[in-house]
Amino acid sequence: MRAVIIGEGMIELSGGGEMGGTARGQGWRLSCGGDTLNTALHMARSGAEVAYATALGTDPFSDDLLHAWVDDGLDVSMVLRDPSRMPGLYAIRTDASGERSFAYWRSDSAARRFFELPDAVTLLPRAMAADVFYFSLISLAVLPEDGRHALLDVARQLRAAGRTVAFDGNYRPTLWRDPGEAAHWRDAAIGCATIGLPTAEDEALLSGEPDAAAVEAHWRAAGAQEMVVKMGAAGCRLTGGQVVAPAASLVPVDTSGAGDAFNAAYLLARMAGKPPVEAAVAGHRLAGWVIQRRGAVPDHDAEAPYSRPE
Repeated sequence: MRAVIIGEGMIELSGGGEMGGTARGQGWRLSCGGDTLNTALHMARSGAEVAYATALGTDPFSDDLLHAWVDDGLDVSMVLRDPSRMPGLYAIRTDASGERSFAYWRSDSAARRFFELPDAVTLLPRAMAADVFYFSLISLAVLPEDGRHALLDVARQLRAAGRTVAFDGNYRPTLWRDPGEAAHWRDAAIGCATIGLPTAEDEALLSGEPDAAAVEAHWRAAGAQEMVVKMGAAGCRLTGGQVVAPAASLVPVDTSGAGDAFNAAYLLARMAGKPPVEAAVAGHRLAGWVIQRRGAVPDHDAEAPYSRPE
C-alpha cells in the first residue's frame, strides 16, 4: 500500500487537565498531531508506505517532529524545510465526557508555505505513483489562496488520471474567515475527490445539513463517488444509506483524532480490496482504541488494532 498525504504536522500539547477542573494547566504532554498527520501515522504503523507532504523549519522542534515520524515508519522525503519558519503548535483540553477543545498557534507556520518551496513540484509525480492521495479541509485552510488552488489542481489531475483521491471535510471555524469561505473550498475539493469522508457534526455546523442522508446527498451532488459519513458514537453511513455501528459502546477518554484513525483504517481496507462495510468495521475498531487513550495519536501499545495490508 502506497499513500501520499498532505497537510500540517504540528507540536501537540495535551492532557492539561479538564476544562474548569482543579488540574487546570497541569500535566501537559508534548507530542505531535494534525488531522492528516494522524491518519498518515496510523497507516504507517499498519505497514503501509506513506509519504507525508508538509513543511517544517530547520529548528530543533522540527527535527524532533521529523525523528518521531520516522520512528513510526513514516516516509519523510516529502517534508520540505523552510529555514525562516517553525512548525505550528496546538493545545487540546477535554471535558468530563472526553470532548475536546483546541487552541492554535499556526498562523505563520512553515506548512503554510509548502507550495512556495521549490521541491513542492514533486508532489504530483509522487502522488501519481501511489494507491491513494489524501487531504482535508484543514489542509486547505492553512494554505494561502494560491496554495489552495495548487493543491486542488494536483487532486484534480490525479482524479482525471484515474487515481484514488480521498478528502475529509474537517471543519475548524477558527481557521476560516467565515463559513461561506470554508463551504466554497469544501465543495471545490469534493469535486476533486473519489472518496468523501465527511463528519455529520461538521457539516451541520458548516452548512446546515440536518442529518447524514442530507450530507451524503450534498457530497454526491458535488462530485464524490464513494461516501462515508461519520456520525460519532452512532457509527457511519455508507454510500446508499447503510449504517455501520461500532461493535461496542465506549466511554471516551479523549475523542481527539478519532475520525482521523477511522479514515486510516477505512482507506487501508478499501485499498486492499475490502468492501465498504468491512472497511467501516476496521475504522470503528481503530477509532475505538484511540478514544480510550490520551492524545490524537496515542502511544503504540499491545492492544492497538493495526492491520497489516495484504
